[in-house]
Amino acid sequence: MSIDLRHGDMLDQIKNVANGTVDLVVCSPPYGIGKSYENAKTVSEYVEWMDKVVAEIKRTLKKSGGVCWQVGTHVSDEGEYLPLDMLFYPLFKKAGFILKNRVMWTFGSGLHSEKRLSGRYETLLWFVLGDKYTFNLDPIRVASKYPGKCAYKGPNKGNPSGNPLGKNPSDVWQIMMDEWEKSIWDFPNVKANHVEKNSAHPCQFPVELAERCVLAFSNSSDTILDPFCGLGSSGIAAVFHDRKFVGIDSEARYIQLARERIESALDGTLKTRKIGTAIAETTASSSLKQTPAAWKQAIDKQKSKKRIYDQYRQDQDDGD
Repeated sequence: MSIDLRHGDMLDQIKNVANGTVDLVVCSPPYGIGKSYENAKTVSEYVEWMDKVVAEIKRTLKKSGGVCWQVGTHVSDEGEYLPLDMLFYPLFKKAGFILKNRVMWTFGSGLHSEKRLSGRYETLLWFVLGDKYTFNLDPIRVASKYPGKCAYKGPNKGNPSGNPLGKNPSDVWQIMMDEWEKSIWDFPNVKANHVEKNSAHPCQFPVELAERCVLAFSNSSDTILDPFCGLGSSGIAAVFHDRKFVGIDSEARYIQLARERIESALDGTLKTRKIGTAIAETTASSSLKQTPAAWKQAIDKQKSKKRIYDQYRQDQDDGD
């Protein structure tokens, strides 16, 4: 199995990747817009840089290749909310890519915002270059909601109407809220108590997300490229599923840690969250589930306001 990790500037190092040799790019690029742990750029500088990155990525891809580009959001010092996929779509479009899906993956924890709704999702853009591309549905199917449902007419009347391997996981827009917890795209981000957390990197990419991309959009023995590989999560996903991997990062310590993690993955000692693992739920008896006594007065006050409002609405309805 070929593992190629390269340290240095991405735009310099990727030139050593031959034209048309990569089957799939799986990447969570640096945001680089005012992040304390990255070289801060203005939005226009960032877009100019990423325009060059996208061009190099396209050069390395086979005609049947694809890109999984995972990004979040940027909140400016003035408080403006910028979904970064809005910046990237025009860059990929200009380069000749076709957007096949905009997947949202959700996570239940994170910072609690006070002046806007708390962010609990990030997006993954899946791009291809043409009509011939890899899409393997079976490895990422999820359990059907109603496996016993049968066709009510036609040649299959009376027989199960679904697929025995499960249903298409869809994207978040197509998933009913009561199915969300079971969705293939719903898994935790890598925070303090996550089994994969490494304090060396402030914004770690979950292996499970990379695995789903590798399984769905590439085949065994294909070559996966991550031009900003960080701690090597995409490489781990690649070796887990018999793919070759090329990773680039400008931080020497990340390359070393990525190499160590990939080696651990190969020898079976790396701890990762197993693909498809259910989201952990706190039990009802846990102290974390109990309402603090100090909150009771505020809760009662809010309930009183709601009762007054409900009565007002009822009086209005009665008057009509």
